Amino acid sequence: MHSLENRSFSEILAKVETCLEKGLPFSIYRKPQDEELIAVFQSDDCLNTTSDFQGKGFVFAPFNLKYGAVLIQPDELLKGTFPKGEWAVNKEVAVSDEGRDAHLELVEKGIREIKQGKLKKVVLSRKMEIPLSQSPTAIFKTLLQRYPNAFCYFFYHPKIGTWCGATPETLVNIKSGELRTMSLAATLPFSDNEEPKWGDKEIEEQKMVSDYIREKLGHFMDKLEVDEAQSVRAGNLWHLKSEVRGTLLPQTDVKEIITALHPTPAVCGIPTQEAREFILEHENYPRTFYTGFLGEINLWENKETSLFVNLRCMELKGGKATIYVGGGITAASDPMSEWIETQNKSKTMLGIL
Repeated sequence: MHSLENRSFSEILAKVETCLEKGLPFSIYRKPQDEELIAVFQSDDCLNTTSDFQGKGFVFAPFNLKYGAVLIQPDELLKGTFPKGEWAVNKEVAVSDEGRDAHLELVEKGIREIKQGKLKKVVLSRKMEIPLSQSPTAIFKTLLQRYPNAFCYFFYHPKIGTWCGATPETLVNIKSGELRTMSLAATLPFSDNEEPKWGDKEIEEQKMVSDYIREKLGHFMDKLEVDEAQSVRAGNLWHLKSEVRGTLLPQTDVKEIITALHPTPAVCGIPTQEAREFILEHENYPRTFYTGFLGEINLWENKETSLFVNLRCMELKGGKATIYVGGGITAASDPMSEWIETQNKSKTMLGIL
């Protein structure tokens, strides 16, 4: 593996443009609240995958892990800085009502399934297609500017496609045997000078995720701490978040942790298997890499992992951007409120375009 070389932001973007022209895979990203950008370049167009997560590089995994996770080999590693600016003001974005009836019907099906006792929670999503008027690098620059508290990325593989996003959710960080993750759920729109007023539905939804993480990770951990839920801002939205941390038992394998956590209740539901089956049967479109995960695996040290859930993302293809939005459905859900939540979430990526 090559050593990490310092370059200017413009030099890194020039290299990215060359790779797009030549059809060579790469990922360029910045972690939350960081100024440092990392770019991982692969020198050929091979489609490498990993199922045991023992490889080294940048991993890009789909919602349904049975298809394997893409691994970009770190043949060249560059780093640079993108200075943290002021948050750009989000202009009010017009959102189309297209697809409303289908989404309301889908949510109603989910609520019926929950009331019959088959599910406790299911996350249901939809996609929107928007004509593309900017280059992928211009979109990535805007993401970096607007979302300093998110994991911002731009991924390309000629055999997979082009994706970018600004996700607020950590799947897992592991370093020196210490694990960190988060329990993130519930959504309200951000308004200036107003604290969010959480209802019982949102509080219960977030508690479900915390309880799930405790249950899934408990037997891999020497100790596990889950903080009280706090309101956190992600762009023009509020969420409820609890920090989770602990010490891994010595023989724990990173694959065990990933498969225990993915897909999280924040993107799938509870119980996981039944929720996933309901999604695959009723959502009427393949999620592919939306609600999968991405990030570093063994890139700097063995058994060091930094992965994020692929939310607030878009796929760029054929002159169009496909945006994905969803929400957690519980017994207390109201279909029209859930539709409005997806409309509010869509403004994050629509505002970028």
